[in-house]
Amino acid sequence: MTERKPTGVSFESWVDRQISAAEAKGEFDDLPGAGKPLPKTGTQDSALSWVVNKVRAEGHDVSALLPPSLAIAKELDDLPDTLAKVRREARVREIVEDLNERIRAEHRRPAGGPVLRARPLDVDEVLASWREAR
Repeated sequence: MTERKPTGVSFESWVDRQISAAEAKGEFDDLPGAGKPLPKTGTQDSALSWVVNKVRAEGHDVSALLPPSLAIAKELDDLPDTLAKVRREARVREIVEDLNERIRAEHRRPAGGPVLRARPLDVDEVLASWREAR
């Protein structure tokens, strides 16, 4: 499809001509998966489930696909494990303050999904817990 669409020709008919020409040349013969049904996902939103499955198969974190309120809630659940790996108190403070800012930003944003039910964390309390755990 290297040629430009001629003027006066509708996009649909131009595309149809391109496809017909490719079929005539045999460019669609012997494609991988030809003649096989598409895999069933078992869910109604197959496009989203396909993305989630692809991301998981490649070993990436699927939390990036969550709505912000759910991603923050998950991050709050994972916070003790995250902070257990941190060695400097200043870095713990940075992590908690960044999380608090994102919580505040989510509360300011109009609800477009699940409501975030978490409040900003007390940085000093988190630091005290972190010190005790060490």
